Amino acid sequence: MSSTTTGRYSVRFGETEADIRAAQALRHRCFRGGDGLDADAFDVRCRHMLIEDRVTGTLVACCRLMPLESGARIGDSYAAQFYELSALRSFDAPMIEMGRFCIAPEVKDGADILRLAWGMLTRHVEGERVGMLFGCSSFQGTDAALYLDTFAMLRDRHLAPKRWLPRVKAPKVFRFAQRLRRKPDAKLALRAMPPLLRSYLTMGGWVSDHAVVDHDLGTLHVFTGLEISAVPPARLRLLRAVSAQAFG
Repeated sequence: MSSTTTGRYSVRFGETEADIRAAQALRHRCFRGGDGLDADAFDVRCRHMLIEDRVTGTLVACCRLMPLESGARIGDSYAAQFYELSALRSFDAPMIEMGRFCIAPEVKDGADILRLAWGMLTRHVEGERVGMLFGCSSFQGTDAALYLDTFAMLRDRHLAPKRWLPRVKAPKVFRFAQRLRRKPDAKLALRAMPPLLRSYLTMGGWVSDHAVVDHDLGTLHVFTGLEISAVPPARLRLLRAVSAQAFG
């Protein structure tokens, strides 16, 4: 499926091995640097969203979506390698794990790309009657000191409900909910917050109470969940409008 907006970009799901390799190559550039393929065993279980420049045909962003029948399958997710997610086993609706979202480094303003990605996700989530979207939201680098205001804001405003709260599993984590005592500077917090995470939170998403230090990808990440039923009606109308504009 391929659709375009009135702007510069188009979005579709990958259909060929070449599509998947292109996504893996972009992921390698974004997460590891240089040429190569960022590939793992989860790729074959996912649908790969590709966002391309309509003029040049260049792949400018991608992510992968892995469907789970319900929370009973949460242990099969990529995130389950890093977080103890047994609390989510009781979630009784379909789920989608969104992973490896990235935008090419040469793209200066990714707002249109992110908007198009959420339009595609809205169409897919509603079509599949998904109850929760989740994944690992990444901060560049592994130095938590660069993001203390952001983590303090997450602690104060966006922690997961106790019934879903992920527990510690990874060997190295930053327990920001326990360790931080500072009051966040809102401007600094939002400035340092990854755009994808900000999008999750504006829709009612929540995060784990700790960040995993991922030396393999050179990132810090927090488990992020979004119950679709919690998306504010005004925000949902906006997402549907974006989806309608993009896909007709």
